[in-house]
Amino acid sequence: MEVLSLSPEIHCFSELLDCSDGDEEEILVCGEDFELNPFDGLPYSSRYYKLLKEREELPVWKEKQTFLESLLHNQIVIVSGHAKTGKSSQIPQWCAEYCLSACYQHGAVVCTQVHKQTAVRLALRVADEMDVNVGHEVGYFIPFESCCTTETILRYCTDDMLQREMMSTPLLNYYGVIILDDVHERTVATDALLALLKDVLLSRPELRLVILTAPHMSSKLQQYYGSIPLIRVESKHQAEVVYSCSIQKDPFLSALRLLFEIHHSKEKGDIVVFLACEREIEKAHQMIRQEQSNLNPDLGELIPVPLYPIKQDLIPKPHQDKQKACKKYRRKVLLTTSFGESLIWIKNVTFVIDGGVGTRKVYNPRIRADSVITQPISKSQAEMHKQILGMSSSGKIFCLYPEEFTYKEMKPHLPAKIQESNLRSMVLFLKRMDIAGFGHCDFISRPAPESLMQALEDLDYLAALDNDGNLSEFGIIMSEFPLDPQLSKSILASCEFECVDEMLTIAAMVTEEIALTCWRKFSHPAGDHFTLINVFNAFKEASTNSTSQYYSTEKWCRDYFLSSSALRMAEIIRAELVEIMKRIELPISEPDFGSEENILSIKKSLLSGYFMHIARDVDGSGNYLMLTHRQVAQLHPFSSYYNSRKIPEWVLFHEFSISEDNSIRVVSEISPDLFVELVPQYYFSNLPPSESKDILQEVINHLSPASAMKEEQKTNDDKENEQFPTPTEQRCTIQ
Repeated sequence: MEVLSLSPEIHCFSELLDCSDGDEEEILVCGEDFELNPFDGLPYSSRYYKLLKEREELPVWKEKQTFLESLLHNQIVIVSGHAKTGKSSQIPQWCAEYCLSACYQHGAVVCTQVHKQTAVRLALRVADEMDVNVGHEVGYFIPFESCCTTETILRYCTDDMLQREMMSTPLLNYYGVIILDDVHERTVATDALLALLKDVLLSRPELRLVILTAPHMSSKLQQYYGSIPLIRVESKHQAEVVYSCSIQKDPFLSALRLLFEIHHSKEKGDIVVFLACEREIEKAHQMIRQEQSNLNPDLGELIPVPLYPIKQDLIPKPHQDKQKACKKYRRKVLLTTSFGESLIWIKNVTFVIDGGVGTRKVYNPRIRADSVITQPISKSQAEMHKQILGMSSSGKIFCLYPEEFTYKEMKPHLPAKIQESNLRSMVLFLKRMDIAGFGHCDFISRPAPESLMQALEDLDYLAALDNDGNLSEFGIIMSEFPLDPQLSKSILASCEFECVDEMLTIAAMVTEEIALTCWRKFSHPAGDHFTLINVFNAFKEASTNSTSQYYSTEKWCRDYFLSSSALRMAEIIRAELVEIMKRIELPISEPDFGSEENILSIKKSLLSGYFMHIARDVDGSGNYLMLTHRQVAQLHPFSSYYNSRKIPEWVLFHEFSISEDNSIRVVSEISPDLFVELVPQYYFSNLPPSESKDILQEVINHLSPASAMKEEQKTNDDKENEQFPTPTEQRCTIQ
């Protein structure tokens, strides 16, 4: 990408940074009488001045001059402050002004966000404040959607998208200022960026890095980067906090009861409710809508708005229904989880209800599965929830726990996600960066060693690494896909087995996590992966045949209890995967879904990536034992095999998590013969002893007794198999 060329009008912009000799300290701010917008050369609208007055009331505004001075003289600047202080909207604008000033023309500005919803909303808001158009001067790029051009000077993106951009441009030469926002959320991608940018800054002295974080993280960042400026943004108002007298037996029901009490009190203002998990968001959304008909119409309409921090979905663009708002009072209820504070965008929130409980996934590398943990939120999360009201001095925060609970039961902070996540994708990325000399990272928090070694082992099993532990040709191609490496490997295998069209559909559908609540019409005897293809094809046909496309497709989805937005997102994901296939010149076979040969090819492709996800029904009643460990799981209720007369003995599954029901999701039948044909021998030899392994060994002996003895001898002698090298800890190291 080329660095933006600046127009004469922009050159006339009143200097933000006076770089004249002997007086570098002086920073001049453009006067209010300047009528031309320096970003597009057009006169400012009246709305710009109206929004400017609102911006000047933000707590961060008084730090503008201090920030610009720090940015001029330092490569790294940390800005610490709570939510709703204006950091995420104002500082990127000031950085854009900095990049446009006459003495600094090194590139554009990029600002990362943890959630894609936040990236889109901030881009829309900031474009409005800057009086420019989204997609031109200000834009965003998020997974499977881009709204930017080469002329975009300020870009909002998700942290994982900037990480992916580094694979093609390791030094990120297009940017003059990189802003990492919400660093305190400690995502794997953000932690990786913090580490990699240390080396990038050494290679590019003109580059600036701005870190936006909550107060509790600032001292750790200063220790990590050394002596760098820290700008603290203080909130103007402290809202009233009301604690519960005792711990609630059911925080979910207590939160809903309190919500309706507030609504009946007739006090105006929107409400934010922090719940434990996404399942509770869905449940609360349904209950509020059902209760709506029983509410007194004079109280106004209660509008539940679910905000999912993790869920992939199409992002509804904000709109204002002024006509309805005039006729009837409408109170929004924003439902999110304990990690969703950065998703709160509306201004007139008056009440916050904090359940004090959060659910998170912690990866267990020994069993290659997530454990779902429900526990009290951390002290830092509780503090951030209290800051949601921002500049409102009349609001109330209801904590559904006693004040002493904060000190006795809450941990100061949650562990960084890099210490409790599956690191397969991150290690694949770092191996890719190692090619450019950036693979060895000094992480702010060290990854869990066991997870790191298991990720390296898995990548070796998937043939993503060569004999020296470096990225193989297979691994380089796998890293091009924004997918889990297992899924990428299945797509590559589908090129060999000539079922690419079908495999891309499966990849899009499992990435979007389509819930098959009404699967019987689409059920395929081969399993859930094939049922997903039926659903997608039926959706495409319904979309094509509908006369009034939007409403007919919506009705079709409602009839089958499917999410139309999720299926449209799956379409977008699939189209993006097709583009990647074309870009790296991989063959795309013609669709042939339904033939026996095609079904066998799909199973082979899936097994090529998911041979580590195999389970066997040990008693004929649906108790599936994992091949890699002793965990037992049942079929998920959404599986097409659930409650069927005959369930398969051997299955391949997409996902398994340890929770209340211990279920395996997206399940398809496979045969032992097919498994032993495609599994790497050195993976099979490393499996723990079990009845299932004995059965598979018998299959191997039956198929080829001579070769089985030969392979067993090789394993015993610790000889390396040239096709599948044995992973070793010594050659797979990441600092």
